Amino acid sequence: MVVLDATVVNIALPAAQADLGFSNADRQWVVTAYSLAFGSLLLLGGRLGDLVGRKRMFLIGLVGFAIASALGGAASTFGLLVAARALQGVFGAMLAPTALAVLTTTFTIPKERARAFGVFGALAGAGGAVGLLLGGVLTESFDWRWNLYINDVIAVVAVIGAILLVPNLQRTGPRPKLDVPGTLLVSGALFGLVYGFSNAESDGWGSPATWGFLAGAVALGVAFVLWQRRAAHPLLPLAILRDRNRAAAYASVLIAGIGMFGVFLFVTYYIETTLHYTPIRTGISFLPMIGMLVLAAQVGTNVLVPRFGPKVMVPIGMLLAATALVLFTRLDASSAYAPDLLVPLMLMGTAMGTIMPASMQTATLGVDRQYAGVAGALVNTSQQVGGSIGTALLNTLAATAATDYLADHGPITAAVGAAAAVHSYTTAYWWCAAFFAFGAVLAAVVFRRRSQGLALHTAHVQAPAAAPEPVAV
Repeated sequence: MVVLDATVVNIALPAAQADLGFSNADRQWVVTAYSLAFGSLLLLGGRLGDLVGRKRMFLIGLVGFAIASALGGAASTFGLLVAARALQGVFGAMLAPTALAVLTTTFTIPKERARAFGVFGALAGAGGAVGLLLGGVLTESFDWRWNLYINDVIAVVAVIGAILLVPNLQRTGPRPKLDVPGTLLVSGALFGLVYGFSNAESDGWGSPATWGFLAGAVALGVAFVLWQRRAAHPLLPLAILRDRNRAAAYASVLIAGIGMFGVFLFVTYYIETTLHYTPIRTGISFLPMIGMLVLAAQVGTNVLVPRFGPKVMVPIGMLLAATALVLFTRLDASSAYAPDLLVPLMLMGTAMGTIMPASMQTATLGVDRQYAGVAGALVNTSQQVGGSIGTALLNTLAATAATDYLADHGPITAAVGAAAAVHSYTTAYWWCAAFFAFGAVLAAVVFRRRSQGLALHTAHVQAPAAAPEPVAV
């Protein structure tokens, strides 16, 4: 629901704009309202799951997300649609980290844990492409509002499954407290980060609304870290980040989040505007990538990661992704789907299925049960921040490349404009390839060797000692 909703609404935007009559300038807020609320509240959502109970927060997030989706689908004005999207982001920030925390605390046997995270990682990686396909089908076959209503169908199944299958675990230990100053600092920092990068996409890097919010985000982030070092009940225990394997896992998810936008964003542009595919056909063209992603995630987490560890598998995934993006740079206006586009899409799916499950599993492995929610929230925060950086940075680089190309190639004709668009996509692919190459080096250097990484099974972030108090989580 959460990952799907980041892209499924994009396909519905033109139809929604025609129906509700909002301007092109306002259109971005349908997407930005969701990402702002979601990105800025993720750590709070994860911590609330630790405080009030994982199953309870999971159900609250599901029901709230469904209600917000229904409100958005029924919206009669632009303002109501944006408000509903923001509300989706609020409940999504509760749902996403809690779902990961439920997996972390439910599946403790290594083989079962690997299988569960393989499925979760495959869904997280494929959700964007599934959103493109589903958005096209719903918009063309039904109505743009079904891109929001579909969440209610999924939520009914998920709520029934959660009630019947998710256990009520008992926690012994001190009753945790909410770090209010830390919550305000980190939520402000994440809001400034997401908002700043969103403004960079639309207003440019020189806009005060861009660099002002980014500078404010950095200042609040520094203040947050300093506060966490002295807070009695920190929102984010810094010991979680001091472990090399976890730090490498979060960095890998962030880099993958940046690079994925080079595929979902620019390849979608290329397929629809250069190859002139319909929305449904565009979504179908991504299916081989999804298939390879799911296959690689299952084989990787069940067979390869237990044998070789993330130090081997994540760099391999990063290099596969970099190779796929180099192949994408060979695309032009006359390229065919097979093999020109099909091969790098399948390679990219294999890469993401290798990177995401291994990184997600490592990011939460060995964290004390009471901090599972905030550890899961960090995974989602890394992916969201990476996506925000990727959207703004790559769009800016692509737009600059297109402008330079037009300036160098004389009178602007339809052919020159099409060539400029392809050139801008190629520029974005090269930058994405560079990000993944850097990620491969970083992962190879920072991740521990498998024998050293086994210490994570017993390494926990300890809470302050206090009288045991059973609490339903």
